[in-house]
Amino acid sequence: MERTYIMVKPDGVARGIVGEIIKRFEQRGFKLAALKLAQPTQAHLEEHYKDLKGKGFFPGLIKYMLSGPVVAMVWEGKAVVKTGRVMLGATNPLDSAPGTIRGDFCIDVGRNICHGSDSVESAEREIALWFPEGVAKYERVVEKLIYE
Repeated sequence: MERTYIMVKPDGVARGIVGEIIKRFEQRGFKLAALKLAQPTQAHLEEHYKDLKGKGFFPGLIKYMLSGPVVAMVWEGKAVVKTGRVMLGATNPLDSAPGTIRGDFCIDVGRNICHGSDSVESAEREIALWFPEGVAKYERVVEKLIYE
């Protein structure tokens, strides 16, 4: 099974919709492998977003991400990276379909509630960065009801 990194950003935490986001991933059938509330440092965020460092919005992104705690999560499941991004919706919430997390809960791209890994490779890098201690490994009885 594949793993992905999903992070609820400060706006999602402050608005109290962390539970709704977890609920959607659980209802889809994905397995939660790690979860923590974190107050990342600037250096940690700059490492996480290093691929965006040259962009004009980078300083504002870092400032915003430092404005409050985030909820870091690892989810496991079949095609979880691709499906997780579909569940989140388009990066620009105005382009997100109703029923997606961004389509239902946000308007501006600079306050788009969640981050989701864009590939299996970036997911593994992000998981290692946010969960150096590792993630939980366990079996769920319900797996037989989710997967063929």
